[in-house]
Amino acid sequence: MKKINLLLGLIFLAGLQSCTKDMDVVSEDPRVLSPDVLYSTPGGYKQGLAGVYGNLSLTGTGDAGSSFLQGIDAGTSQFGRCLWYLQDLTTDEVIWSYENDEGTKELNRNIWTASNPILLGMFSRTMAEVAIANEFLRQSTPEKLSARGITNPTDVANIQDYRNEVRVLRSYAYYNLMDLFGKAPFITENDPLNFAGPEYNRQQLFDFIESELTTVIPNLKAPRTNEYGRLDQAVARMILAKIYLNAEVYTGTAKYNECVTQCNAIIAGGYTLNSNYLNNFKADNHTSSEMIFTLQSDGVATQNYGPTTVMVNGQVGSLEGNGSSFGVGGWGGALRLRKQFVQKFDGSQFDNDVRKTIISGARSIEITDVANRDQGYILAKYSNISSTGVAGPSTTFVNTDFPLFRLADVYLMYAECSLRGASTATSTQALTYVNALRERANNGSTAANISASDLTLNFILDERARELHWESHRRQDLIRFGRYTGGSYNWAWKGNGVNGIAISNNLKVYPIPSGSLSANPNLTQNQGY
Repeated sequence: MKKINLLLGLIFLAGLQSCTKDMDVVSEDPRVLSPDVLYSTPGGYKQGLAGVYGNLSLTGTGDAGSSFLQGIDAGTSQFGRCLWYLQDLTTDEVIWSYENDEGTKELNRNIWTASNPILLGMFSRTMAEVAIANEFLRQSTPEKLSARGITNPTDVANIQDYRNEVRVLRSYAYYNLMDLFGKAPFITENDPLNFAGPEYNRQQLFDFIESELTTVIPNLKAPRTNEYGRLDQAVARMILAKIYLNAEVYTGTAKYNECVTQCNAIIAGGYTLNSNYLNNFKADNHTSSEMIFTLQSDGVATQNYGPTTVMVNGQVGSLEGNGSSFGVGGWGGALRLRKQFVQKFDGSQFDNDVRKTIISGARSIEITDVANRDQGYILAKYSNISSTGVAGPSTTFVNTDFPLFRLADVYLMYAECSLRGASTATSTQALTYVNALRERANNGSTAANISASDLTLNFILDERARELHWESHRRQDLIRFGRYTGGSYNWAWKGNGVNGIAISNNLKVYPIPSGSLSANPNLTQNQGY
């Protein structure tokens, strides 16, 4: 089936009390179940599992505006939306027009502070994921199962599978905290509720994530064998590949060979490039052979203001009014492209590149006034219409899943590691992978293929933008390549300058939100904030 039942799981999730310590988790929903009631049957454990997954897509048990994080708005705490804001909106890829929306102006212009509500939303939502995962693990021990009379071998084995998946989801949460904030309170299922965990730095978080995933991978389902929406070995390996790719940033020690090992294992898992690049971003992208893990979106069953709803509606132009082309009403020019991203597609080699969905029309490439929605080019990458031309059932909430991890990224990671000296990668294979993406982008033509001499680190950084734009990778990539802070590479409105100015090195990590610092005395603020 396409979607696991996220809503039922959230009925349990909303019943946790104060699980993030900094923000109470509350619900007045009459369907909220106590752990003893929910976990009294094997089916209840499946619902609990859905809650751990569901926290990555939904914000509460009510409508799209509901949030179980008390005191935090749903619009500033939806996991995928916050992730996209922090990884892409703060870079050269995109700008948000409506700067009166909470927190967006500071992200647009790289002038955020610890009081930014989107930072609080991301930190709290991700720590909620840790807390929900921990509670599931507490409730699913062999002792708990036995005490509840759950002894059927098949049921016990299924619940053990759930436990393994939850450990990966918890690791994924800590991976994002490590990447974005550089530290986090460390809490496991062995700690009680409301425990103010000790502060773990990047090295400590890295070590935990690596150890946890390495331990659990043999016990996960093989790639592409789990039901859609649930993770498998490839997802765990993808997180490992990401921490190894960025290990030099996180810990000061390069691990490119280790990254290649994970990339090879993922590629061997049976994933293939979708022959049509844009089908990865349509309403039926759950059918794509390229998807490794997604954030689920359903225009009826799981309505939320997540990243794909934001992007599909936001890319509709103020001048063009082209929402019908994407199966939505649109938000009047909420999103536009910064000039430096547009220029990544300059040159005749990109004339037939299907990844170039840039619409210029009568628009100026320059954005001299962020509030002027008619300035700046727009994008047409995401759609609420399926690959067969069927529009989603809602013109506001899209059916398009958000591609957290897909095979194209693995190809580019392999190529980058090869260029960075990984002895386990070959330059020949790296070139093959890159040209596979180029050929796919040109409908099978080799006209835009590159030669070995073209394959450089600068090329990889730009190719990652061309292939993976608006998929929550750009900030991380720019930091890894030394182009995010400082002034060696500027983009429109970087540092609050119309043409971009240098920004300080402390902005490589976000500040710990003020509310989270107040709630947990073990946390300390990042340097420079």
